[in-house]
Amino acid sequence: CKYLYHKYFEQSKLVNSKERPRYLSKQKISEYDQIFRKYAKELDWDWKLLASIAYQESKFNPNAKSWAGAVGLMQLMPGTAVKLGADSTDMTHPDVSVKVATNYLKRVDNIYNYIEDRSERTKFVLASYNAGVGHVRDAMALAEKNGKNPQKWEDVKIFALLKSKPEFFNDPVVRHGYLRGEEVYKFVEEIMVRYQEYVDVITD
Repeated sequence: CKYLYHKYFEQSKLVNSKERPRYLSKQKISEYDQIFRKYAKELDWDWKLLASIAYQESKFNPNAKSWAGAVGLMQLMPGTAVKLGADSTDMTHPDVSVKVATNYLKRVDNIYNYIEDRSERTKFVLASYNAGVGHVRDAMALAEKNGKNPQKWEDVKIFALLKSKPEFFNDPVVRHGYLRGEEVYKFVEEIMVRYQEYVDVITD
C-alpha cells in the first residue's frame, strides 16, 4: 500500500522533545485528551490507546521532531501526511497530527480486518504503525512457515525479533528484508503496558 511507510528506525530519535509525565492526574492524561477522544471514535478504539501511542511517539510534545524528519504528536513523516490529505505545514498542530494518524491507522486496520480478534488485530496495527505492513507481513509469513499462528501477536513478535538475523531476513518468504525487530517489539509492548496503566488509573 503506497500509504504505508517504514519508520521503525525513527524511534527514540526525537530532537528537542522534553520528557513529560505519562499522565497529569487521575482525570487527565494530557492537554490533548479531547482530540484523542474525538478521533478514537473513528477507529472504534478506546481514546486512551491513542493517547498511549502519542506518548510513545512524542511524549505529548506537538513540536517533537525526529532526526529522520517525522514530526508532531504522532510522529508522522510529512510525505505520508500529504498522501493522507494533510498539509505538511500543519503537522505540528495536535488536531491535524492525530487526525492524519487516525486515517493511517484506519487503513492499516482495514488491511488486517480478517483477524477477527480485535485485541490481536490492534497489536498488528500498532506493529505496522511502527515498522510498516510489509515487515509485519513478513514476520507473519515466517510464523506460519514455522508452525506458529500468524494471527497471534505472541507468535509473530518472535519472528519480528528474528528478522534482524540473516537466516531469517533472507528467508524466501520474506519480501522486505532486514528489520530492527527489537524496536517493533518494544513499541507494541510499551504502548500496551501504558494503555493498561491508563485504563487502571484514569477515570472517565
